[in-house]
Amino acid sequence: MMKLMKTVASGALVLGMTASTAFADSSADFKEKCAMCHGENGAGKGKVPALSGAAVQQKSDADLKTAIEKGVKTDKGMMPGYAGKLAAEQIDGLVKYIRSLK
Repeated sequence: MMKLMKTVASGALVLGMTASTAFADSSADFKEKCAMCHGENGAGKGKVPALSGAAVQQKSDADLKTAIEKGVKTDKGMMPGYAGKLAAEQIDGLVKYIRSLK
């Protein structure tokens, strides 16, 4: 029983460390690819929308993923797409990171 508890505890620790590492990687990707326009905390800059705002946070994960992959063109400007520039896991991580900004 004690061995099982140690195994479960070790597994939980590894999963926690993996999640923390993934979040740190997403944070770095955000700072590198997104923060220059959306701001360090996702509050937006000038005509660029706040990722922490209700309008963006109400979008589905699929909509956010599509925006990151294909880019967004509005009357205010253009956000480039990152399909082929970021791995699918990085894009998924960015969606989760954007969710953390609310």
